[in-house]
Parts: sequence; C-alpha cells; structure tokens
Amino acid sequence: MGLNQYKREIEINGFTTIDAIYTDTEVANIISAIENTEIRSETFRKSDDLFAIRQFLKEIPAAAPLLFNTRFKGIIKSIFGSNYFIVKSIYFDKPAASNWFVAYHQDLTISVDKKAAIEDFGPWTIKQNQYAVQPPLQILENIYTIRIHLDETNQDNGALKVIPQSHSKKIYRPETINWDIETESICNVTKGGIMIMKPLLLHSSGRTMNNKRRRVIHIEFSSDKLPEPLQWAEKLDLS
Repeated sequence: MGLNQYKREIEINGFTTIDAIYTDTEVANIISAIENTEIRSETFRKSDDLFAIRQFLKEIPAAAPLLFNTRFKGIIKSIFGSNYFIVKSIYFDKPAASNWFVAYHQDLTISVDKKAAIEDFGPWTIKQNQYAVQPPLQILENIYTIRIHLDETNQDNGALKVIPQSHSKKIYRPETINWDIETESICNVTKGGIMIMKPLLLHSSGRTMNNKRRRVIHIEFSSDKLPEPLQWAEKLDLS
C-alpha cells in the first residue's frame, strides 16, 4: 500500500499501521541504546508494571539517528508534511508480567515549558516537573502521534484498542461512547513496525496476558507555533 493510502486511512479512521520500518538488527540497536543508558533523572519512572522515560529523545540522544532513518523520515514528510517537528517523546516498557491497563481516553494535553495564563489553555497539570495543558482543539487536531514498536504487539500483550473515526468527533468523553453505533479495532503491530494515530482518537490498552513484553516509543509531531510566552517543552527539528 502506498503512503497516500496510509495518509487517507489516518484522515478517515484516525490511525494506520505500517510494518517493517526497522529490521531486527535495527530494533536491537535501538534497544541497546536504551539499556546502556543509566537511569539518573526524574524523567525515568520504574515500577513492577511499567518502565517509562519521558523526554525520551533528550534523555537517550543515541536513539535519534537509529530511529530517524531514511524510510522513517520519508513517511513523516509524505504523510504529515515538511513543516512538522517533534513536540513530545516517551518510551514505554510494559513488562511481561504487567497487570497494567488503560481505559478508553483521548490524548488531550500537550507538554510545555511553563505555566501561563492564556485564553483557552487549560486545565493545567504538572508531572515529574513537566507542565501539561489542554490547548484549543485546533492544536490537538494538528498533531500526529507515531508509536514505534520494539516488540510484536497484539491483543494478548496490550495492543491498543481504538474506536475508528472517533478523532473526528472533537472532545468525545469515554463515558458517552455509544456502543450501538461504535466499533472497536485492535491495532496489532509487528516488531519493527509503527502505528500512526491522531491524539483525539479514542484508545485504550489491556493487560498483558501472554507473558511477552511490549516496548513502544511514542513520538508526537506538530507544525504549530504556540502563543507567547509558551514553548513546546521538547521541540526538536527533524533535521
């Protein structure tokens, strides 16, 4: 399937999956870059159910040239456009014995460098010294998320479940989901594959059932300039 078809799937359904972006060797090199980094900062969170690294590309700079290979950058340019840049990156490791799940939700906040009183921005939260805020809807609608899968992921180890086309319904509260008209899709992704989604797509993930890990790198992209004095907390140009 051509990249235009993937772009069309995202526009219509809010998501798509693309296999074989990275070889097994490339995946192993990415994992090695992560595992060889000392856990030293409050952006690292570790528990029995989850290991996460916020501001991943800043904390693990060796991963960037491994992730942004020619094919990956070509997908970004063709599907998003040449004016997009990175605004958030997180690494998730859902261990084999994890009993952690996430209920249906939309991703409604962005990470910014400070708190400021700006019309239509709010509510605000702070987590691990990182400010997050719900921005106006048009900023959320302009974001793309790519999830890079370092393990094969299916319904037995926490693959995302999504409600197709829910991204086009603006703010869609999970408690109002009408299952008489909505359907659920399970986003199986192969090792070395990616999922691209819109943050307003309703999504959830289940518990791990097959004792297999699920390691995912989550990267968000935007082309929007935020109103002064706000800046994206993690703005990185693709160049």
